[in-house]
Amino acid sequence: MNNQASASPVVAGFDRVTVRYGKLVAADAVTLSVSRGCVYALLGRNGAGKSSLVRCLLGQQKPTAGRALLFGHDAWRTRRSAMQRVGVVPEEPDMPPAMTAAQVVAFCSRLYERWDGKAVAERLRRFDIPMQVPVERLSKGQKGQLTLALALGPEPDLLVLDDPTLGLDVVARKEFYEELVGDLADRGTTVFITTHDLAGVEGIAERVGMLRQGKLVLDEEMETLKARFRRIRFGRRPAAQPAAEDALGAMGALRVAGGEWGFVAVVERFGDEGYGRFASESGVVEPEARAMSLEEIFIAVCGEERGGES
Repeated sequence: MNNQASASPVVAGFDRVTVRYGKLVAADAVTLSVSRGCVYALLGRNGAGKSSLVRCLLGQQKPTAGRALLFGHDAWRTRRSAMQRVGVVPEEPDMPPAMTAAQVVAFCSRLYERWDGKAVAERLRRFDIPMQVPVERLSKGQKGQLTLALALGPEPDLLVLDDPTLGLDVVARKEFYEELVGDLADRGTTVFITTHDLAGVEGIAERVGMLRQGKLVLDEEMETLKARFRRIRFGRRPAAQPAAEDALGAMGALRVAGGEWGFVAVVERFGDEGYGRFASESGVVEPEARAMSLEEIFIAVCGEERGGES
């Protein structure tokens, strides 16, 4: 496993997990760990292997090789007991369409040894969920809110969110994350989330992993990640010096684009000393370094990947 936060017990993770479907490799020797109390965001384009890894973590699918781990044990072997401590919000809410919200809550409450009925009722009241309306008549946002309330009902030690805001409008996404942040503040729940909503998760994730074509190409703290990536705009004189190119390369330039109007470079090893050396080169005109959002970093790291099934 990686050496993330050794002082905190590992709640979930993957130990060299590989998932194959025939000749297709969906996940390729993925190793990562999620410490207690951490919010870990796993990002990747469609086809990168996110959903396959989630299924392995929940004990729904056996890896081709390696182990998915829940609370230090093989998730495939211990899923029956481990899932008592896990709340799940799937990409598509899976509830009997003819049952009312009240009936779904009553049914789920009997599945867990621990269930906070008062907290569930309060969440549904805040969400303004009509309790006597069949699930099939609820909006997508209401279904997502109901699913989150159910997932938090057993007071889980681990909350697994598989692209939970997919298809939700702006208001519903905002309410979803506000409720999640509130629970994190109250209980410090460990969260493992896969999502395409990078703007939404940027404000809550403490650690980020990025998958590219089944391989984990990045796994680090959010603050560290955002500190080392920069977008640098600059002009360049016709007789630019090779030293300027070397200084840019030393900062780990992932790509450089431009023309007569100027140039833009994305670097992954930004530092004040290296940037100062680059800015002082005679071939560089009016340089400007700008911090990048998580979405911009993701595009820089994974943008060349082609999509498919997740």
